[in-house]
Amino acid sequence: MLVALIARDKDGALEIRKANRADHLAYIDATGVVIQAGPLIVGGEMAGSLVILDVEDMAAAEDWAAKDPYANAGLFDTVELIEWKKVIG
Repeated sequence: MLVALIARDKDGALEIRKANRADHLAYIDATGVVIQAGPLIVGGEMAGSLVILDVEDMAAAEDWAAKDPYANAGLFDTVELIEWKKVIG
């Protein structure tokens, strides 16, 4: 099952993002369920994340999101998990 994680950073949280980026990327590598990912850009600055997960079910996506170092650091204002269907690419 493909799931899109769409997260918006809290206002003024760029330093939290930078301080936890290495741990976030290591988590992505270690879990092996991320097929695409990258920051959302607003006004030229990183302001959120888009992560496409390939997981067994929505519960697995929720678990992945809860253990993300960015989430644990309090970076996000909102996180949305939506089942996604790949059509192009």
